[in-house]
Amino acid sequence: MNKVEPRTLAGFMELLPDEQILFNQMKSIIENTYKKYGFLPLDTPVIELSEVLLAKAGGETEKQIYRFNKGDNDLALRFDLTVPLSKYVAKNYGNLSFPFRRYQIGKVYRGERTQKGRFREFYQCDIDIIGDGELDIINDAELPSIIYEIFTQLGFKDFTICINNRKILNGLFENIGQKENSTEILRIIDKIEKIGKDAVINELEKIEVDKKSIEKIINFIEINGTTDEKLEKLEKLGIQNETFLQGLQELKQVVKYIRMFGISDLNFKVDLTIARGLDYYTGTVYETFLNDYRELGSVCSGGRYENLAEYYTDKKLPGVGISIGLTRLFYKLNELNLVKVEKKSISDVLVIPMIENLETPILVATKLRKLGINTEIYLNNKKLKTKFKYADKLKIPYVIVIGEDEVNSNTITLKNMESGEERKIDIEKLDEIKL
Repeated sequence: MNKVEPRTLAGFMELLPDEQILFNQMKSIIENTYKKYGFLPLDTPVIELSEVLLAKAGGETEKQIYRFNKGDNDLALRFDLTVPLSKYVAKNYGNLSFPFRRYQIGKVYRGERTQKGRFREFYQCDIDIIGDGELDIINDAELPSIIYEIFTQLGFKDFTICINNRKILNGLFENIGQKENSTEILRIIDKIEKIGKDAVINELEKIEVDKKSIEKIINFIEINGTTDEKLEKLEKLGIQNETFLQGLQELKQVVKYIRMFGISDLNFKVDLTIARGLDYYTGTVYETFLNDYRELGSVCSGGRYENLAEYYTDKKLPGVGISIGLTRLFYKLNELNLVKVEKKSISDVLVIPMIENLETPILVATKLRKLGINTEIYLNNKKLKTKFKYADKLKIPYVIVIGEDEVNSNTITLKNMESGEERKIDIEKLDEIKL
């Protein structure tokens, strides 16, 4: 029989168990924080009808979609969690309470060119708040407080949540006669962190933005100072454009409420270069950076959109959301040794039977599990040294040895693998055990 080489497709991540434990811990921190803020769980299908999924797609996104036929059905794998949310809200509108706050953590698929740190299958961790007809601006300020809590719990202190408002940018473009180019200009500005000012100017020239307008755009995004100084400088520009003024007012409100949520100015700032390349963002936009590791790019992004489900319903459903690309974030943090693998097993206790009759070891393990203690039984017939070596290799903190003496005295011997301390415990008093 010919052997097939065991290999994984490029762009798909597989982890060793200790890495998977760490990944799951990060995922759990994110999910528990979402729950703490009252977001409801949602799980949409990985596979959707292509006409439903592609209603909102286009350009590069559409080229990256995994699409296939099964029988008479034209199907596709979801490429993000926002489009399925749009479909879900439109479909279940009558059964939902608004504002609808949902979280979803799941895999998405994009057939993009594989490169280091970029994946074709990856987890996204999304939250969105959807309004029915309207959604107050204070919701835009609550999301940064959630970002702040998540990254603080993940162990980071020096990070910055950068905020801006697309209306300010769009109002500027209208004011300088570049409204028709606004989407393309936003896409170019959004890359300034990666490609630099000169390359941005070069790309603006390629789409035939005149030199005077380019100068105004660059001067605008280079406005510096503290958050309050930037807001003051924006006011002093004297731009009398309705879209611009509305965006500036919204940005001021968001800043006010972010501070009300208790976020220090050390962890957020107004950044006028933040545009978010996706054209469905219409107001507040966010990007989050680990300051010592800017090469990671944004570790959490999102923003406000005017009408979530416009392709599926006539109802106006404004919303605001954020997304953490967990797979890419974990890969990068792991590569830079910024997250440490501390557990190689999820077992708290390893029960080691040294007798043929396994009734007592199984009884002990069952009792411990009922107490909420993760307990594993070593069921293979090996020498005691081999069994202890197994526990040591997996860094299982406690071992319980059960031999003839323990069975006869109705006790167990509990050993702390780190300190070497041993103690006898009556099996009838297992519910009092303290690890």
